[in-house]
Amino acid sequence: MSRERKKAAALQEKMQILRSITHSHALSNPSIVMDASEYIKGLKQKIARLNQEIAREEDTHSHKQNSFPTVSVEALGHGFLVNVSSDKSYPGLLVAVLEAFEELGLTVLQATASCADTFRLEAVGGEVRTYTYPYATMPPLNH
Repeated sequence: MSRERKKAAALQEKMQILRSITHSHALSNPSIVMDASEYIKGLKQKIARLNQEIAREEDTHSHKQNSFPTVSVEALGHGFLVNVSSDKSYPGLLVAVLEAFEELGLTVLQATASCADTFRLEAVGGEVRTYTYPYATMPPLNH
């Protein structure tokens, strides 16, 4: 069977399936079939473009999502300047950073934070205060 006959037979089979699904015989006109074929090709191209755009967005989003916050610390006389930034803000990130300051015994004198889509924190601190951890005062364990 020639290539064109195979295409024609395949087209006829597809048309029969389409007719049975739509219960229609209106698709017997070749111009309607050609128009439908062109329309389907156009839809396939649009779908391919949308899939490419989605893939690009997912790549960009996953890159941003996997980026960790960057931290810089600068000495200021008897204090310090801490900058924390991230391309994405995460729930609880500000609280976690402030708790880390407290655990380290850092006294924060002034802070500016932004937690909308991105995360930015600039904190100015004074001298480091001494902190006694609670477990240091616990009596020794008897074995």
